[in-house]
Amino acid sequence: KEVIIMAQLIGCLLAMYLCIYLPWKANQKEESRKRKDMYNNLNKKSVDDINVKGKRVLVRCDFNVPLKEGKITDENRLVAALPTIKKLVADGGKVILCSHLGKPKGEPKPELSLAPVAARLTELLGQEVKFAADNEVVGPNAKAAVEAMKDGDIILLENTRYRAEETKNGEAFSKDLASLCDVFVNDAFGTAHRAHCSNVGVAELVDTAVVGYLMQKEIDFLGNAVENPVRPFVAILGGAKVADKLNVISNLLEKCDTLIIGGGMAYTFLKAQGKEIGKSLVDDSKLDYCKDMMAKAKEKGVKLLLPVDAACIK
Repeated sequence: KEVIIMAQLIGCLLAMYLCIYLPWKANQKEESRKRKDMYNNLNKKSVDDINVKGKRVLVRCDFNVPLKEGKITDENRLVAALPTIKKLVADGGKVILCSHLGKPKGEPKPELSLAPVAARLTELLGQEVKFAADNEVVGPNAKAAVEAMKDGDIILLENTRYRAEETKNGEAFSKDLASLCDVFVNDAFGTAHRAHCSNVGVAELVDTAVVGYLMQKEIDFLGNAVENPVRPFVAILGGAKVADKLNVISNLLEKCDTLIIGGGMAYTFLKAQGKEIGKSLVDDSKLDYCKDMMAKAKEKGVKLLLPVDAACIK
């Protein structure tokens, strides 16, 4: 009997090892791999990792500042870009700045020119930031200005959205931008999620592409916030399109305690709950996905909060 009992015990232990421990161990390895991949993705080269002496450096900034009668009313975004610009100038780079401003929708609009930004940057940096006034963005004026640059010089290109290809990541404009530089620096975190010529297209055509200090700061914060969050961990998502945030929503449900969804995308979730949303913005193709995410939140014990009321207009 003792032999039989011992054999049964060994059998149970073996079954537990095969059915519980090995799958758990495999899952732990997979999670470890995912974390490693995430850190590798976040671990981008920065301006501290490159030598720009004598090189043309195109810097994608976020100079989408509010203007009133041609005057900048909030210069926080300009100030935030200064450390990266100063670093590149100090290292002897030929610094070419670019950004969008507003929504000119592919045509030159004087009220959305970056000329006031160049003037204010000149004051903030204490050196001239030459404005390359060129409705083509990369046209004769811009090319001549870049050609004439000396080490440590700074120029600012015209509004990138003067070109219709910008928001479509068109190859021609991407090549135009790439032709101006030897190095590309992305320091515009606020637009980094958009596949536009001035942040994605050009980066694919330049041998050396790194991030600036502002982008690095946001990446470091995001990595720590997601991987080592202070509990309770609350994430807030907005925007119009559910499709833009499919992986984000699913991944956050693995990590956060509460997920708050607002903005236009909330209506797709509300409709998935069977609620009436009138003529509000909705993505009917993602209704099943929203149902799956709400089910996942319940399974994970995550609070998924949606707006409880809305303003109605005719």
